[in-house]
Amino acid sequence: MAEKPVAIELKNITKHFGSVVANHQVCLKVHEGEILSILGENGSGKTTLMNMIAGIYYPDEGQIFVKGEEVSIRSPKDAFDLKIGMIHQHFKPVDVLSAAENIVLGLKEKGRYDLGRVTEEVRRISAKYNFEIDPTKKVYEMSVSEKQTIEIIKVLYRGAEVLILDEPTAVLTPQETQKLFAILRNMRDDGKAIIIITHKLNEVLSLADRVAVLRKGEYVDTIETAGANEAILAEMMVGKKVALNIARSEPKNTQDRLTVHSINCINREGVKVLNDISFTARAGEILGIAGIAGSGQRELLETIAGLQYINSGEIVYHDPKTGKDEDLCHKTPMQIRELGVRLSFVPEDRLGMGLVGNMDIVDNMMLRSYQKGHSMFLKRKDPRTLAQSIIEQLEVVTPSAATPVRRLSGGNVQKVLVGREIAASPTVIMAAYPARGLDINSSYTIYNLLSQQKENGVAVIFVGEDLDVLIELCDRILVLNSGRITGIVDARHVTKEEIGLLMTKTEESAANE
Repeated sequence: MAEKPVAIELKNITKHFGSVVANHQVCLKVHEGEILSILGENGSGKTTLMNMIAGIYYPDEGQIFVKGEEVSIRSPKDAFDLKIGMIHQHFKPVDVLSAAENIVLGLKEKGRYDLGRVTEEVRRISAKYNFEIDPTKKVYEMSVSEKQTIEIIKVLYRGAEVLILDEPTAVLTPQETQKLFAILRNMRDDGKAIIIITHKLNEVLSLADRVAVLRKGEYVDTIETAGANEAILAEMMVGKKVALNIARSEPKNTQDRLTVHSINCINREGVKVLNDISFTARAGEILGIAGIAGSGQRELLETIAGLQYINSGEIVYHDPKTGKDEDLCHKTPMQIRELGVRLSFVPEDRLGMGLVGNMDIVDNMMLRSYQKGHSMFLKRKDPRTLAQSIIEQLEVVTPSAATPVRRLSGGNVQKVLVGREIAASPTVIMAAYPARGLDINSSYTIYNLLSQQKENGVAVIFVGEDLDVLIELCDRILVLNSGRITGIVDARHVTKEEIGLLMTKTEESAANE
């Protein structure tokens, strides 16, 4: 079978940011009518490389060829002129405009553009590839997957023949992911070249025709997915064999540690973000929390940690040291922490929420105990030992424990953040997105650390985006949708599809059950 024409070829692409080498002499090809996945650990240079094709960065060295001709891509406009479009992970359509208005936003046309003609063209593109979108619908009425659809149609409307998607399934349910994959296959069959950046190995194997692997900014190899499996891909990414299994044990000696009863929470805009939430977290088990982004996960954890005002309801902590029941609703965040209830929230901006960038790792370990004034932690010896153990156990890549945290990569900052909370020997640990953006090796290290905490009798509450991980790691999974619990299921006997349905269940159907 003849090889398909090459849509884009990269030759010896190199990019520096100061002294950091993001990409070093990367060579890569993507053909017309194929889906190529780009895989790599955290900080391996995947997004930087794609940003150079999309005109956001310009390479320091190397050549880019489009359909065999060398090109210079100095801006996103240059990329669009070459029929290249990138759909970024964090898209921000204008809420008050319709789908069609967002799709033509920024396009220069002679005179006033004809919205009726635009609407018809959007409908034509939608019918061709099987998108489900109403061109007249306002963005503020849309789901996350509909907003993503706008971004994809936007680049198709501009004539894109090469589409780059950065982590496209991060915010989708399993059902939405399957719909997106069907659309991408339709686009591939129409001759489009599609490049997908993802860290989900199962998705790579089910969708891509070929997979290119980067490691530490350098190109490793491109292989056909037909002859690959998760173990092979993980080994290519990391450079060594990786154990892709989470050691989940049966819960033992479980005791109620935290009882949440009928919690209601209204934010500053007057929106009810938590609606009649009730559940129990038990010592010796991991309770997972699943939900589409923005379903109330953050507000729930912050409410337990004393960082959000509760309008009604109660949160009772069953203290294993004293045997007493403590009402957390009337305690300060510091009092709640001292009881042993710890929140490790990994936001997109890891610095500025929990760590101080200019301080080194040792000083960041000490931060949690400055308020006490006379703690032994003010002696640097103990925090230094703690910092060193976290560096070794979580394989934090850093010149030393004295390195300022801002100089670490995002993934390594994250390890310090999670490691510090676990090192405090909590009785309840709430870990929100602890593996967000981490490479596969580091992710499994953190999952197994949480499993160890469970075996030590800690009540672990785990908020995650990857349903495969939630099912493999947790004992029970609580599903949130629009601030309401739509189900609490046994993780050992549930499917991704069942969780996906609960994630999108409406208030009406939840109320009728």
